[in-house]
Amino acid sequence: MPAPELTSLRSTRVTAAHRLAKRSFRGKERRFLAEGPQAVREAIAHPGTEGGRTLVELYATPEAAERHADIVAAARTVGAPVLTATPEVMAEISDTVTPQGLVGVCRFLDSPFEEILRAGPRLVAVLANVRDPGNAGTVLRCADAAGADAMVLTDASVDPYNPKAVRASAGSLFHLPVAVGVPVDTAVAGLRAAGVRVVAADGAGGRDLDAELDEGTMNGPTAWIFGNEAWGLPEETRALADEVVRVPIHGRAESLNLATAAAVCLYASARAQRAPGGCRSVTST
Repeated sequence: MPAPELTSLRSTRVTAAHRLAKRSFRGKERRFLAEGPQAVREAIAHPGTEGGRTLVELYATPEAAERHADIVAAARTVGAPVLTATPEVMAEISDTVTPQGLVGVCRFLDSPFEEILRAGPRLVAVLANVRDPGNAGTVLRCADAAGADAMVLTDASVDPYNPKAVRASAGSLFHLPVAVGVPVDTAVAGLRAAGVRVVAADGAGGRDLDAELDEGTMNGPTAWIFGNEAWGLPEETRALADEVVRVPIHGRAESLNLATAAAVCLYASARAQRAPGGCRSVTST
């Protein structure tokens, strides 16, 4: 096993990677960290942006480089430098308590909101004032799994490139177009103009999700607005939506958390859209 190339915590490369843990530096550099084999694989497979390939460089401990030789080889194939580092250096770069030995430096992936609208989205998740990075990443993963076309984070929401959000997305950040920093009124107006029905998910909603499904109102293009984990959606945001819908609670639970409610709503739309008469054919992917 070769000796690590990076051994000092004070090296320029290590310092540059470490500071990407802070949002201000991520925004300035337009780069973020993707940690672990799953995220790095997705970064390598991503087609890249106008700025170039998605994976800029890969850091690996010698042991991880040997264990994941296929990932290292794939990174080199797309032209990303691979640098081996000591476990101490990797711990300095990593955001986890137990680093997995692979950390990729990646270019930002977010898409202009106008580009998302031009693509004719049929299912969109909108996060309004969502502050918890773990929840944001999990909703992104749910949206990806449900076959959504995009996700929009309003200007008061968490940074999707926060290390916890990236980890929680489990690679879905590299699959789904994401628009960042869009004012909620702009998001609603744009989606509605694109022919998308805007539905706010709220426990106090006047409509029941079961009733929406029974009456066939979820079959068309739909954007779900999900609110803050603690206080939900403010009245002014609910007022922007075409409908405010609640997830029915059939048992004794007080409520559902954000990510669980989002999964229920997104899958309900996905199922309705793929039913006969829905806006997606049964065979579409």
